[in-house]
Amino acid sequence: MIDSHQHFWIYDEVQYPWIPKGSPLQQDWMPEDWHQVGGAIGFSGSIAVQARQSMEESRWLLDLAREHPSIKGVVGWVDLQSPDVETQLIELSQFQKLVGVRHVVQDEPDDMFMLRPEFLRGIEKLKSFQLAYDILIFPRQLPAALELVQRFPDQRFVLDHIAKPQIKDAVLSPWREQIQQFGSFENVWCKVSGMITEANHRNWKPMDFKPYLDIVFEAFEPERLMFGSDWPVCLMAGSYNQAFELLEEYTAQFSSADRHHFFTESAVEAYGLSL
Repeated sequence: MIDSHQHFWIYDEVQYPWIPKGSPLQQDWMPEDWHQVGGAIGFSGSIAVQARQSMEESRWLLDLAREHPSIKGVVGWVDLQSPDVETQLIELSQFQKLVGVRHVVQDEPDDMFMLRPEFLRGIEKLKSFQLAYDILIFPRQLPAALELVQRFPDQRFVLDHIAKPQIKDAVLSPWREQIQQFGSFENVWCKVSGMITEANHRNWKPMDFKPYLDIVFEAFEPERLMFGSDWPVCLMAGSYNQAFELLEEYTAQFSSADRHHFFTESAVEAYGLSL
């Protein structure tokens, strides 16, 4: 099994200002820590995803991946809006385990940020490097994301955290209709991840997620869905085991082939992994 979405960092308050004060995230999280939880469940590896927007962190993650076979791939960061983005991609692509890039679009005040000419120019560069692009957004940014994936039919996209619907408030529309549209694009995969942190952190129940899971699994089917723990961020609302068990129980209704796709093959295909 492959955990398609988790993070590593050496904690620094200045470098990671988004980490809540007093949360369990305010410490170092390294591959040895992941092994204690993910490895214990049965995951053989993971995709390490950027947590701050710097080339420095991308290089650090790729160095970690070179040292640790359990890191099957890295989704790093480059400045997609920079005129020098190709130079940055050339540098990072020397590392074999670079499989994708991501920008923290959810923090951009402009909901149409992904349609800026400079950003589109950067996205256009990714195909020649055989890199996926991870889409990290809130539901209000889904219209721009839909236009983005439509403009680049030959680019592989991965939608992070099912686009962070308002699970805590049990809001489905218009997220539901937009996710159904997303599912029609064969160049898009979706990570079933980050859900418990969008729910009530203190008293969520598995049934809170069923309407959202039903919609996502109908829209994409297991062939283009993948499990992601979002560890250690998930610790704000539950354990690694709880994040896993939620999806293990939900997918019990599917065939063993579908479950294998969800827990392994989708990540391999979306990121072009060599296992």
